[in-house]
Amino acid sequence: MTNVGFIVGSLRKGAYTRMLSRAIVEIAPPTFKLTEIGIGELPLYNQDLETDTPPPAWTTFRNQVKSSDAILFITPEYNRGMPGGVKNAIDVGSRPPKQSSWRGKPAAVISLTPGKLGAMGSHHQLRLTLSVLGVPVMPMPEIYLAEAGKLFDADGKLVSEDTIKLLTSMLNDFDTWIGRFR
Repeated sequence: MTNVGFIVGSLRKGAYTRMLSRAIVEIAPPTFKLTEIGIGELPLYNQDLETDTPPPAWTTFRNQVKSSDAILFITPEYNRGMPGGVKNAIDVGSRPPKQSSWRGKPAAVISLTPGKLGAMGSHHQLRLTLSVLGVPVMPMPEIYLAEAGKLFDADGKLVSEDTIKLLTSMLNDFDTWIGRFR
């Protein structure tokens, strides 16, 4: 069983990224044990708080990342970039120096937006930031989902068959990618 932690980039309960995360749990390979790693309760990173007793939410978050075999990011785009909560989570996990929770963790990124560009700006910004931390991000396929409102029904269920097929294939590729780093 592969422990895959996933991070939902939007904090809003009704976010498309949250709806997509529920769909991914349903369509993931049977070898995946998916667990959400929450970012909403993380205090902003402040090096002054990096003491022998950092904020408990930081410690919990770091331990969740460390105990995951891989990380899946499901992110929206805010102002052509990754959400501040995602960047803060990356910063929290990358500290203290030389003790990064991220280093060597295989990862994949899925981005989506109600707009037409599929959150491409956020996607690439996140990939770049992860690369600096030594995170091997799966290079292909890159998944940018546009017009998110058309992908889900009124109950938030993913109903786009093409998207389900695309994500199923991508998750199988991610399983193979993770296997390269065991």
